[in-house]
Amino acid sequence: MRNLLSLFLGLFFVGAIWPAGAQTPPASSLPDLQIAGPIGADLFARSGSTGMVFVVVRGNHVFFRGYGETAPNSHNVPTDQSVIRLCSLTKIFTADLLVKNAADKIVQLDDPLQRYAPAHILVPTRIASGRSATGRVPPITLEQLATHTSGLPRELGNGPRGTAHFTFPDYRTRWRWLPNQRLQFTPGTAALYSNIAYDLLGDALEAAAHKPLATLLYERTLAPLKMYQTTLFPSAAQCDRLLKSSNDEGPCTSTEETAGSSGLYSTAADMEIMLKYLLGTGAPAIPAQDPTAQADQLLVASLKGERGLDHAGIPTSIGLGWLRLLPADNPSTIIEKTGGGAGYTTYIAISQARHTAIFLAATDGPADTHFNLFKGANNALLSLAGLPPMPPEPVHTLARPGHKHGKIPRSAHKSKTSSSPLS
Repeated sequence: MRNLLSLFLGLFFVGAIWPAGAQTPPASSLPDLQIAGPIGADLFARSGSTGMVFVVVRGNHVFFRGYGETAPNSHNVPTDQSVIRLCSLTKIFTADLLVKNAADKIVQLDDPLQRYAPAHILVPTRIASGRSATGRVPPITLEQLATHTSGLPRELGNGPRGTAHFTFPDYRTRWRWLPNQRLQFTPGTAALYSNIAYDLLGDALEAAAHKPLATLLYERTLAPLKMYQTTLFPSAAQCDRLLKSSNDEGPCTSTEETAGSSGLYSTAADMEIMLKYLLGTGAPAIPAQDPTAQADQLLVASLKGERGLDHAGIPTSIGLGWLRLLPADNPSTIIEKTGGGAGYTTYIAISQARHTAIFLAATDGPADTHFNLFKGANNALLSLAGLPPMPPEPVHTLARPGHKHGKIPRSAHKSKTSSSPLS
């Protein structure tokens, strides 16, 4: 442990000599990528997980390693072909489709959700008091669904007993539920993490393109990137390769009903491709993502409050599915997306300043170590990028900007279904 601490400190001082806004340093001045092995081993040990896969992409260099076991007492180490649940990392794929459809003029970010609702379904609205300055009640827009600022709650409710993970709610259930909801706040004025918002966003993309979301995802993203192991419909062979936690998490099955929010399965090999796509370092074989997909959409300090967005750290801004930690002009700024549920913790974190990104997926172990794997992974990323670590967070996190104007009810944040307690 002392040697590992010395390694992290050494990497901090390497990173600290590069000024803010500097270009990516030459490869010879960056930490050896193989130190990702012991860094990943430390994260795995502290997490108490059953098994973990860890992918690092830096420029055109890649590191992968599996830790632990594919299932309790299997004695098999996870590989880059082991199947994993992406959980709420699925939202990054949905937001990417939103950007692609906006670029093609199929939708616009400020389109109201009402435009894509089923016939005779009225999407709820709300304003704080009276009417808006323009005399119009602001509708929920596609952008607000993607930035968790729609006013919708985190979940729809409880699925029937025995419901498989990420199979509830279905299309009919959520659209019958929606008209009877009272929004938590006026859309666009606060942020509340919402899985149901992303399922509705997926429905809107389907309606606009006149195709199932699974088909859109395959045609626009998975097939062009050759991510053929990423799916909502795992085969029996894929289910046999699914990493298992210390608990029985139920069946491996089709998760098309939550295609917008949390249903995707994948592998570390496919997620290596995804990281190159997000970084734009895979050319010519792998295209770069449209920068709009990772752009900041709003500052957290401009909102009346936020809840459910700070699992990996206190965000400074919100993007389309992404959260930014530290201001954009800070050399250690990263964008990140958390996921969790069904016995998994999943994470992507990106340092565009150093063309470095990480992906990890870990299955639950027999005991909770209370280690925040997301925050540990943030500093692992920054170390591998040769950058200073995240600064300590304030003790009283609820006193940060945005909260002094009002708080979102805690009851609105609690997970009520099998979908995901973390993501």
